Amino acid sequence: MHFDIMVGSVLGAAEYVAEALQASIEEAGHTATCFFEPTIDDLNTDNILFICTSTHGAGDLPENIEKFAAALKTSDLSRVKSLIVGLGDSSYDTYCGAAMTMEEILTQQQATLLAPALHIDVLHHPIPEDTAVEWFTELVPSLSDNADSANA
Repeated sequence: MHFDIMVGSVLGAAEYVAEALQASIEEAGHTATCFFEPTIDDLNTDNILFICTSTHGAGDLPENIEKFAAALKTSDLSRVKSLIVGLGDSSYDTYCGAAMTMEEILTQQQATLLAPALHIDVLHHPIPEDTAVEWFTELVPSLSDNADSANA
């Protein structure tokens, strides 16, 4: 399996998480590419779309992923399999708002979510990449089973 990790980041935490996820994916025997300035041209429907985004301001998407998200809103994503990791601070009422926005776009455009989105509260998980890697490691066997049944 190949994963395309689309990163939405303001201060860099989501980039660290994406890079840790990329390493975990590769350790599991798969491949991954991180896109730190994602565009709709980077979307490959044969790969798993992996959104990794922090939340900015009042629940907003980081600037570097806004155009990608806007383009997704007008795309047919019925062939897209996806995963979402969001970073946020639960002391704000817009906790993980960007991840929720991306999930809403993906589901509205008929993408398949392979697992419930992971929302990482940076107040309780000061090293969010550890939490993301643990979540992904537990998820890998079911992803491999899904890929095997899809290819059968």
